[in-house]
Order: sequence, then structure tokens, then C-alpha cells
Amino acid sequence: MANYLVRAQIDVSRQEALRERLIQGEIERLKPFGRELSASLEEARLDPETGEVLWEEACYCRVPLAEEREAVLDRYFTRIDVERVSSGEGWAKIAHLPSFWRPLTVISDGPVCDFSSGSCDEPSLDGLSSEK
Repeated sequence: MANYLVRAQIDVSRQEALRERLIQGEIERLKPFGRELSASLEEARLDPETGEVLWEEACYCRVPLAEEREAVLDRYFTRIDVERVSSGEGWAKIAHLPSFWRPLTVISDGPVCDFSSGSCDEPSLDGLSSEK
């Protein structure tokens, strides 16, 4: 097994579809990597300077993320780069970045606002949806 810091460029036209699959648990049910990939994507960070989505992923493939790319990632991301890291090192490197799913907000900052619609919700710790 190896751990990777993943940097990927999201296809913005597919972003909502990815979010919906995560919320519905579809990715989590994929074998053998679904639980790991789902948890990692739910905690993904956004680099506001580059627009890249970042997360750490553990992988058992000889080619990094081969199964994950074929089943999920290549459908939602236009570019994927990986850097080998030790367990937890990738998350530590990106801990200062905002959540990909709630950009420019931090739970402790107060309400979570969607700047495109102008609506705000109270913070939710579930990481994806305040409706749960």
C-alpha cells in the first residue's frame, strides 16, 4: 500500500454529479476502494489559487489510483497528479486549505454561504450537506 497526495482539476460541469454520488453513498459501495475514496473525497480541499482539488488517498494498485480513476475519478476530473507521501502527510500539507465542498468557509466561522445563490445555512459537520 502507498499513500498519495492527489491534485486534480475538477470538471465543473460534473461537480454536482460527483457530490450527489457521494451523498447517496454510491462511491462508498464500490469494491474494493469505495470506502477509502469516498472518505477522502468528502474531506477534499480546494486550493483557491489554482482551483485544484486536493486529498490524500491510500492505494493498493501498482499504478497509482488505477482502479479509482477507471471507476470514478476520470469521469469528474480533467487532470490528476499524484505525489507519494507517508500516511497523514498529505492531509497535513493541505490542512490550511478550505473544504472543496464549502469553499471559502470554515465551520468555526459561522454560517455557510453559497455565494452563487446568496443563501446561507448554519454550519454542518457532515461535510457535504446541511439538509441531512
